[in-house]
Amino acid sequence: MLPGLAAAAAAHRCSWSSLCRLRLRCRAAARGSSDRQAENMGAELKAPIIKQEPLQVRVKAVLKKREYGPKYTQNNFITGVRAMNEFCLKSSDLEQLRKIRRRSPHEDTESFTVYLRSDVEAKSLEVWGSPEALAREKKLRKEAEIEYRERLFRNQKILREYRDFLGNTKPRSRTASIFLKGPGKVVMVAICINGLNCFFKFLAWIYTGSASMFSEAIHSLSDTCNQALLALGISKSVQTPDPTHPYGFSNMRYIASLISGVGIFMMGAGLSWYHGIMGLLNPQPIESLLWAYCILAGSLVSEGATLLVAVNELRRSARAKGMSFYKYVMESRDPSTNVILLEDTAAVLGVTIAATCMGLTSITGNPLYDSLGSLGVGTLLGVVSAFLIYTNTEALLGRSIQPEQVQRLTELLENDPSVRAIHDVKATDLGLGKVRFKAEVDFDGRVVTRSYLEKQDFDQMLQEIQEVKTPEELETFMLKHGENIIDTLGAEVDRLEKELKKRNPEVRHVDLEIL
Repeated sequence: MLPGLAAAAAAHRCSWSSLCRLRLRCRAAARGSSDRQAENMGAELKAPIIKQEPLQVRVKAVLKKREYGPKYTQNNFITGVRAMNEFCLKSSDLEQLRKIRRRSPHEDTESFTVYLRSDVEAKSLEVWGSPEALAREKKLRKEAEIEYRERLFRNQKILREYRDFLGNTKPRSRTASIFLKGPGKVVMVAICINGLNCFFKFLAWIYTGSASMFSEAIHSLSDTCNQALLALGISKSVQTPDPTHPYGFSNMRYIASLISGVGIFMMGAGLSWYHGIMGLLNPQPIESLLWAYCILAGSLVSEGATLLVAVNELRRSARAKGMSFYKYVMESRDPSTNVILLEDTAAVLGVTIAATCMGLTSITGNPLYDSLGSLGVGTLLGVVSAFLIYTNTEALLGRSIQPEQVQRLTELLENDPSVRAIHDVKATDLGLGKVRFKAEVDFDGRVVTRSYLEKQDFDQMLQEIQEVKTPEELETFMLKHGENIIDTLGAEVDRLEKELKKRNPEVRHVDLEIL
């Protein structure tokens, strides 16, 4: 035990002496480093002081990005009528608010008065006391409006029943006057003549049993029905545009003509082919054709007269448009008169075919010629209907106007000093001589700005510029004149649209998009 204890005591003394020596070394090192720092500090104090230039920092003024929330949009403008309707105010309530004159977006209308939406909302709360009271008033007014409309509907119904009972003696309307001239007159003449021809041809068919005469009777019947449909299309096409149909109803003429072409194909061509085929399969003897010849001669004269009326009307319209008669007909610029022209041309040729085949049957005694005449009339009607369907479908798909007219409209815009370039030009024929023009316009901002500056007082503007000292004042200055420049750009668009319509009366709708 003793030797072990002696060894442990010796090891402890050795480790304690080593630790003491390490502490002494650390103290000496720290004392030396402090002495060196003191010497260095003394040397710096003895050295001459060097003057340093001040540090310059350039700060760029940047406007704080705004978050345009509901609070900002409350300063939007609102018209007087809308303010009274939406906030249940009277005109006397609006007289106390701030008034702002703005450029009207409508044609031939002077500038109008608008109000700040925030002012209108504050006034409505002042009048009604709370948003809940305003909501209740809106609900009451909505219910009163619904009740008023119901009473109005009932009264109009009673008035119609009263007129039906006692007779309606209203003066002649605009719809009636359109059938006294132009395409309407041609259609009415054709209805009367074809109706009489249809009646007499059916009598001749019943008397003779001729397949060709049956085809001619069906031909006249289909013409009469189709022309009645054209009359309906003409009356609808002159209706005043409404919110549901802002561009009007002028396409009703093309729609009626398209349906007319389908009717000619199904009723005229289909029945004629059917009767002709049945005549070939089951030939029947034909009675005396004297009365049939007389009726065909009368039909030839009457159909020729209607054809002459249609030709004269189309020539007059083509001359007014500066187009040839052939081109005017092929492009179906006047669909109603076009249908009358083609139907009467087919009627004249059909009468000639029927009379020829009936004559051959009379001479040879073979009824097959009469059946071939029925097939010939059916084929003629099929060609006419196919042409009508094609031309009116092209018109309904949105056909462009003549390239010369497009070039004239384009040059008018390009020659204006405020226009730098135009792109994506489209000019569509809406029917009845109405054109819709659309283009994307690249305006010259320098010309528009100079146009605005010409109307300003430069001394006052320079004074405003000199008063600008802060970014907020600069923002106010730029917002004021920037909004006025945008209004000037809108006025330039209005001026160009009016100029286009003035020099080209056929242009009714102009859409200029700003690039």
